[in-house]
Amino acid sequence: MPQPLMPKATAVWLIDKTSLTFEQVADFVGMHPLEVQAIADGEVAQGIIGYDPVANSQLTREEIARCEADPALRLHIVETGSPVPKARGKGAKYTPVSKRNDRPDAIAWVLRHHPQLSDIAVGKLLGTTKETIAKVRDRTHWNSANIKPRDPVILGLCSQGDLNAALIAAGDRPLPADHVPMLLDDEHDAA
Repeated sequence: MPQPLMPKATAVWLIDKTSLTFEQVADFVGMHPLEVQAIADGEVAQGIIGYDPVANSQLTREEIARCEADPALRLHIVETGSPVPKARGKGAKYTPVSKRNDRPDAIAWVLRHHPQLSDIAVGKLLGTTKETIAKVRDRTHWNSANIKPRDPVILGLCSQGDLNAALIAAGDRPLPADHVPMLLDDEHDAA
């Protein structure tokens, strides 16, 4: 059920202006009945000005009167004809400062063990740029002498589920024709 705007302020108004039960108010605003009772006792929400749900088209006077007559009934929010805004995406992936130096190691590991992943998929998975991926791949990264491929799951840069999802999404895609596997110094020594 959709929640009203400003639930505590709406609860304050409903407690002050109506004879609804604490359970009815709590059910409507999405709070616990004891919290609503604490608002009524003045222990919680001191100084909060009541928010009128009738004036703001969230409830009707008829709905309040219907529920005041029978404590077993529950308030229902008024459905509006306006479209519901879309939820925003999470945005860019944040990597803590302490783990940022591990990112090139994780990029090298993914490039070595999962070459079927595109640069875009690696960037989304590890929260990095295509430029950084290209520099790690062709060994022009400023710290390339110290890059050791390490599993990004163990480093805490992504979860195993995220890695598996990226691999499943890339599973149907063949390797690009111009794909060159990344070779690191320990592979040159073995050859």
